[in-house]
Amino acid sequence: MINRDRVVNINSIDLLTMYTRVFAIAGVTVTAIDAKDPEGNFVVDADPANAVIASEPVKSLDFAAGATAATVYFAPTYDYEGFKVEGAAVATTGDEVVNDHANLYKATLASGAVTIEKVGA
Repeated sequence: MINRDRVVNINSIDLLTMYTRVFAIAGVTVTAIDAKDPEGNFVVDADPANAVIASEPVKSLDFAAGATAATVYFAPTYDYEGFKVEGAAVATTGDEVVNDHANLYKATLASGAVTIEKVGA
């Protein structure tokens, strides 16, 4: 329903699904990936054909041995821990991740390093 301020509220779907729909409208191909456990720990074990979006907030994400280049869109959990490369925690470069469930971030893996960019900053 449109209110008197002409704002259409998002009530019927979750925020990550809305981001995926916006990517589709913009012509950006993303594929959803699921966590490996209920806590929000993800693994990217091969180079994806296109960018991926985490289907739920990310506590941690491991770029396993088979992944050498990837782009992952994500929202962090409140207990966000960060990224790993081949099981080892790595310090990321770029933007700081604020775990407030309100922001979307892009993590890019290249040459064993992970760079974070806040989307829409």
